[in-house]
Amino acid sequence: MLSRRGFVGTVAAGIAATALPSNATAAPVPPGDRMGVAITSYFARWRSKLSSDKHPGWKSAVDVLDHCAAIGAGGLQTVMRDWQADFAGKVRDRRESLGLYLEGQIGLPVADGDTDQFEAEVKAGKEAGATVFRTAAGNRRYEDFDSMEGFKRFAEKAWRSLTLAEPIVRRNGVKLAVENHKDWRVGDLLDILKRLSSEHVGVTLDTGNSIALLEDPMEVVKSLAPFAFSVHLKDMGMHECEEGFLLSEVVFGEGLLDLPAIAQTIRRVSPGVRFSLEMITRDPLRVPCLTEKYWATFTAMPARDLARTLALARKSGAPSEAALPHVTGLTDDQRVAFEEENVRRCFAHAREKLGL
Repeated sequence: MLSRRGFVGTVAAGIAATALPSNATAAPVPPGDRMGVAITSYFARWRSKLSSDKHPGWKSAVDVLDHCAAIGAGGLQTVMRDWQADFAGKVRDRRESLGLYLEGQIGLPVADGDTDQFEAEVKAGKEAGATVFRTAAGNRRYEDFDSMEGFKRFAEKAWRSLTLAEPIVRRNGVKLAVENHKDWRVGDLLDILKRLSSEHVGVTLDTGNSIALLEDPMEVVKSLAPFAFSVHLKDMGMHECEEGFLLSEVVFGEGLLDLPAIAQTIRRVSPGVRFSLEMITRDPLRVPCLTEKYWATFTAMPARDLARTLALARKSGAPSEAALPHVTGLTDDQRVAFEEENVRRCFAHAREKLGL
């Protein structure tokens, strides 16, 4: 894994090695099978938060679409808040000219007064060509709540939000995809979908998030694939630490996930679903599964889940924390370049090894 220490001396050569087009010996990937990009893969560069002369920041989705085409991506999953009709039309025209797909990222309405904004985003995205909108009900369960009562209140609010959103997506003929986002374990998420019982509400299947809730990543894929409207494809690195383990997105092929088996399973069960890269270049996340607070919102998690996850971190994890990606200590230019390097390396692996 490319660590912070190893980054500075290797990034220039790495970008050159993975520049598009890919190795001429690799089989060409049909446009409909190409992996796209979730905008979270460009957390530093999006909205020009960070920029450099070589990697200038982007001010709009049109800029990102141009970059997607340049690196051989199949499409973009991005936010659509405050898009006006004329801008949605510009996105549509550019997307169509480049032959790319578009998916939305959208926040759920919290109360009745939020539904107009939610529907405006849905309509803008649909005008631009999006038919799938990824959403999330919460964030990191083990950080946000310190009691079961607090988590139950969150669950009630999430249910209310979904019941507000469902008639809107149904009326507009689009799909809402709820991500397994370090909030719901698989059984909880499936219970919600069954209770809602709508062909317009399914899942954004994230291939790495559920490790933070001590779930087996392959079992998560098998359970959620039948309900998947979209996919966040990522590889994960781990390292055992005193309070539990560290968890990081890593370049494809350098982590512990069986990406060929994951991609094959999803394609078989949900043919036509789009894969979007979510390679978030950041410091490792700490998952404190050996602390009391972590367990405050769980009542019946099997001990084998904890044992399996810690064994995975110990046997298949990075040899040290420094071996996982870090951004602390990098200059703005270095961080933007590191981000771009990681995305391009994932695309090279996806083309050559995964048929994406």
